[in-house]
Amino acid sequence: GGDHTITYPILQALAAKHGPVGLVHVDAHTDTGDMALGEKIYHGTPFRRCVEEGLLDCSRVVQIGIRGSSYDPDPYKYCREQGFRVVPAEECWMKSLEPLMREVRAQMGDKPMYISFDIDGLDPAYAPGTGTPEIAGLTPAQALEIIRGCKGLNIVGCDLVEVAPIYDTSGNTALLGANLLFEMLCVLPGVKTL
Repeated sequence: GGDHTITYPILQALAAKHGPVGLVHVDAHTDTGDMALGEKIYHGTPFRRCVEEGLLDCSRVVQIGIRGSSYDPDPYKYCREQGFRVVPAEECWMKSLEPLMREVRAQMGDKPMYISFDIDGLDPAYAPGTGTPEIAGLTPAQALEIIRGCKGLNIVGCDLVEVAPIYDTSGNTALLGANLLFEMLCVLPGVKTL
């Protein structure tokens, strides 16, 4: 639901219960900006606010599918300085993400973690119904590999954001988003699947 600002209050609540959580963040953008349009709370800033408040276990934050234009010559500097692992989209092109997810599972360990999935992490050929599409993104099969690769982790919550159906008259973006949410429900702890 909604834009990516919704993740910020959710992580506030989860951190109040569990302490700082790990994060698997799929997105075209890092969403670690400081301000936009004069506002500190904006869909491009939630994870900077989370870092500032100590909501994230920064050694267990992985951002996958990051790409797109930037005004900064080193757009991932802030993330790296916090200890995030940034996996740019070009490192994912034309390959299975199962090996990456084995590494991510080891990094997350058995501590609480959260999945935040921005639909623009996928290529707009598959998910054009979003406000900030970026070319050369992930495929739906890679999205499934990421989500299914989280099975068995101590997932305490998840979201799927930035679906804007008005930008996709085919309905495919909404269909893809609904299916990815279903897949997230299937990997929650204690859920039995075939």
